[in-house]
Amino acid sequence: MDRVIFTAASGAQAAMYRHQVVAHNLANVTTTGFRAELSTFRAVPLQGEGTTTRVHALEATPGYLDKPGPLQSTGRALDVAAVGRAFFAIQALDGTEAYTRAGALQVNAQGNLVGFNGLPMLGAGGAPIQVPADAQVHIGRDGTVTARVGQEPPQVLGRLKLVTPPEGQRLVRGPDGLFRAADGQPLPADDAATLVDGMLEGSNVDPIAAMVDMIAATRQYELQMRMVQNAEKNDQTAAQLLSLNA
Repeated sequence: MDRVIFTAASGAQAAMYRHQVVAHNLANVTTTGFRAELSTFRAVPLQGEGTTTRVHALEATPGYLDKPGPLQSTGRALDVAAVGRAFFAIQALDGTEAYTRAGALQVNAQGNLVGFNGLPMLGAGGAPIQVPADAQVHIGRDGTVTARVGQEPPQVLGRLKLVTPPEGQRLVRGPDGLFRAADGQPLPADDAATLVDGMLEGSNVDPIAAMVDMIAATRQYELQMRMVQNAEKNDQTAAQLLSLNA
């Protein structure tokens, strides 16, 4: 079999993966705080005897588009949006600290302040924030959470933990949709980070650009498959010539 088939097949697989990433982004155009996923690849030359003549395309660690999405006014007290590159700290299902841009918060039946997928929001000390029953909750610009029950004076419940990845350092998105540091360790709280209340950050996916990217990925896949078909035809032609000479 012609070796070009393997090279073209790796290109087709990369184009298919790119198509899947774009489709995933389009499915999350309306998801609060969603960061568009970026498909990345690396060229891997095949080592062997003689000169390297073939290079395969392999998936690299996927990234994300690190720019804020549009702000949408809701007027709801528990809707908050992080400013700049900051992320909210949240407790993942496995108990570890993770990060999200989704700021649609609520108080669950256990009195925990929860966010993305009903997961507990973490305070600056790394613990979930408890809210008294029947309390009116207010979240300040610095993330301070206060509660007022009836006519009693407001009491401070804690401060939402906001983190900002250092310049040049990207977080890694997990299969649960949450972000984490590359080394898996919790990031320190950023006391300078702020938020706005009564607002939600929309997805930063550009649907028009995503549609164009999907068309390009489809055409790239078709091109790679055409190369495979041409290689198969060449093999068949060569086999016919050999049979005639036999």
